[in-house]
Amino acid sequence: MNKSVLKILKNAFLHLIFWMLIWFFFSSFFSVGSKNENFIFWFSSILSIITIVSSYVFVYYLVPDFLIAKKYKQFILYAFYAGVFIVCAVLMTVVFGFVFFYNLEYQKMPALTKNAGVILVCVLLIIALASAFKILKDTYKSLDEKKTLENKFLQTQLQLKEQELKFLKMQIHPHFLFNTLNTLYGLSLKKSEKTPEMILKLSNLLDYILYQVDKPLVLLKDEINHIEDYISLEKSRFQDSLKIIFNKNIIDDNLEIAPMLLLPFVENAFKHGAQIDGIVNVLISLKVDENELNFTIKNSAISKENSKKGIGLDNIKKRLEMFYPAQHFLEVLQEEKVFIVNFKIPIRNEE
Repeated sequence: MNKSVLKILKNAFLHLIFWMLIWFFFSSFFSVGSKNENFIFWFSSILSIITIVSSYVFVYYLVPDFLIAKKYKQFILYAFYAGVFIVCAVLMTVVFGFVFFYNLEYQKMPALTKNAGVILVCVLLIIALASAFKILKDTYKSLDEKKTLENKFLQTQLQLKEQELKFLKMQIHPHFLFNTLNTLYGLSLKKSEKTPEMILKLSNLLDYILYQVDKPLVLLKDEINHIEDYISLEKSRFQDSLKIIFNKNIIDDNLEIAPMLLLPFVENAFKHGAQIDGIVNVLISLKVDENELNFTIKNSAISKENSKKGIGLDNIKKRLEMFYPAQHFLEVLQEEKVFIVNFKIPIRNEE
């Protein structure tokens, strides 16, 4: 037996129990002052049928199709028709008992069974309770469905963000490799004695970006160490035509950041840096204040119209938005002879 059939049987059983309790309520309530058990049985049964029919009309038709659907005019109109039916049915039930069980002797009827107002209140109260239960059930179901849809939407958004982040990380590999191979090529042309040492540093850098970039967080000190290796590569390439200052202030060796956020800016400073008076000037400042990292890099540059933009800066902007949404500050300035990047991100200790 499948789940849907079991659910139907369970609901049917619960409805049966509920209406049996209603019948016992009518039987107990209206038997006050009467010893005619046959009359009470039929009177309670007819009232139960009226209540059942009316309740189901409200619960499965008027409430969901008109009240919940906010068709208030139609709901009031049809509820009025239903009310007229209930009043007529109750009055006919009183007449039924008066005619068939008490032989038109009105005074012998129990007081409660000939009081149409009391009977109507009992019937309408049960209908109202059933309708209220239906409204609460539908409201809860609607909220649950809305929450489920929101969770699915958020899960889909998360998956899309993860795919986008994965794509951005994949872009880092060829971009970085292209730049560092250019540096190594420059060293080989000069037949520098430091070429083996530089190849080793390049190997370490490539190992870092290939395997560490997939981690959500890396130690800030590791990122700095690889920045210094990269600077060594560039110093060997530029020789005396490079003037670089790297100021850093780190208060804790266990601080963590998202991987490959700083190094791409350093790459761009060398790649797009221009010689002014025969010197490429690069100033890098990294400072940690409490829970915030401040990173500034300046390089000498000549403003060019229609200059070609690489993927590095756009990539890093997107990764900052994904790693630190609404938490980061990024400023990129192009002045007459200097290019400036300044950004701030929150930072935390390794747990």
